[in-house]
Amino acid sequence: MEALPEDCLSLVIALTSPCDACSAAAVSTAFRTAAASDAVWESFLPPDYRDIISRSVSPVDLSSKKDAFRRLSSAPLLIDGGKKTFSIDKSRNKKIYMLSARELSIAWSKNSLCWSWKPVDHSRFLEAAELVMVSWLELHGKVNVGMLSPNTTYRAYLILQLVNRAFGLDVVPSEASIEIGNYKKIRTIHLDKYNRHGPMDLNGGEDNMIHPCGDKWLEVELGEFHSHGRKEEEVVSIWFRETNGVHLKGGIVVEGIELRPQT
Repeated sequence: MEALPEDCLSLVIALTSPCDACSAAAVSTAFRTAAASDAVWESFLPPDYRDIISRSVSPVDLSSKKDAFRRLSSAPLLIDGGKKTFSIDKSRNKKIYMLSARELSIAWSKNSLCWSWKPVDHSRFLEAAELVMVSWLELHGKVNVGMLSPNTTYRAYLILQLVNRAFGLDVVPSEASIEIGNYKKIRTIHLDKYNRHGPMDLNGGEDNMIHPCGDKWLEVELGEFHSHGRKEEEVVSIWFRETNGVHLKGGIVVEGIELRPQT
């Protein structure tokens, strides 16, 4: 293998994975040179990575494709005026997006008596939305399938905090739904800061859908969908709502909705 020209070695390594490329670099000098080539690391980057990087709020070094991959897979890149983040799941080599609270449609979010916009420690965005008090809780996010990795199962997560003054959130279960084309997935979720309830999937079976994700943030599993066989212009709609109760509720801080690849 070492007798092969460098471009042939690079072609072979490009058919593997980022982890395999790093392992190959330890084999010999020839493999190390081939594994570091732009041809290898550009194959691991998404086809539209230049467009994504051009939307970054801060410059990204493109002098090396390996450095570009390392940057995109090590920390989320703030894009689109600071309203979204983008990163690469290096274990799956797939795209990850997060929509900030500002990128979501939130009922009554312009009314300061209902929602408060403010910076929050350890957030990926400049501000998050804190629910002051509403009787109608509804958040909606949407993305085009063309933004995502093809042939991939994605899971949507609502990233939030439950503050000490939280109230009225567990009186009536909330509903999460994901819609794309003819596909629709619905589940109910109990937002209870005392964890007295377990969230229930409407398709049957109780499961824990709320997990800590560090620095006081929680991630709430909203559901899954597949990008396989979808047209790029199709829109994935993601909802989180509690509109059945007439009682008042408040005390959550919404950072946004994250879309992560599962396969």
